[in-house]
Amino acid sequence: MVDRLVNSEANARRIGLVEGCFGSAGQPLTVPGRVLVGEGVLTKACRKKLKPRQFFLFNDLLVYGSIIINKKKYNTQHIIPLEEVKLKSLEDDGQFKNGWLICTRGKSFAVYAATATEKQEWMAHINKCMEDLLKKSGKKASDDHAAVWVPDSEANTCMHCKKVQFTLVNRRHHCRKCGVVCCNTCSSKRFLLPAQSSKPLRVCMSCYDELAMQSTGGNSSFDKDAKATDSSGEEDSDDEEANGNIEAKQSSFYGSVEQASTS
Repeated sequence: MVDRLVNSEANARRIGLVEGCFGSAGQPLTVPGRVLVGEGVLTKACRKKLKPRQFFLFNDLLVYGSIIINKKKYNTQHIIPLEEVKLKSLEDDGQFKNGWLICTRGKSFAVYAATATEKQEWMAHINKCMEDLLKKSGKKASDDHAAVWVPDSEANTCMHCKKVQFTLVNRRHHCRKCGVVCCNTCSSKRFLLPAQSSKPLRVCMSCYDELAMQSTGGNSSFDKDAKATDSSGEEDSDDEEANGNIEAKQSSFYGSVEQASTS
């Protein structure tokens, strides 16, 4: 699908434009053999609400960022190796239509396309790039993926104890193992989840007990005395970012793709 684009001037120009739009806020993306397969605006489910994000699909990476000036400036670049990715189609549910999950070892989240056709195109191209990449590298697809966080708006009370109501004082916290929303008491424990962070992360009591039982590494994998005020790994780095004016435009893909599964 992408071999004919590898050494093309058009591909080099497109990647250069992406680098220029991120500027110093992003990492260099030009490497031998890399191809920009497609790009477009998708709506990403962030912790507090849905937000538009600019996505770029390469033959080995999925890159996205916040839109400051459409087609001209982006920031907060996120880079996801395709060999870590797993996709799962979502059923339409009220206003949430044309969505799917992007699951990775470090972070998993839902995105939504403007139309069913656009969703199908994105999923087919991502799946084909993943298939080709794994075939060339000889690696196996990752089977360890982070949980999708339950949105704040879906939890008015702690999902663990079912008692504590969330207020300005009683803040919401997310278990980094299962993604549920918990009060501070029910998520006061920390456990090392190497795929997500080098530091112990906040987990709910149920996941802590399960992980502790599975652990064979002694005390090195969890922290019994971690302070409840420590919110290590708690924030969604996408959540507080502003967006500029977004021009509604269909995603662009640079090459054909064979029919692929979207499930």
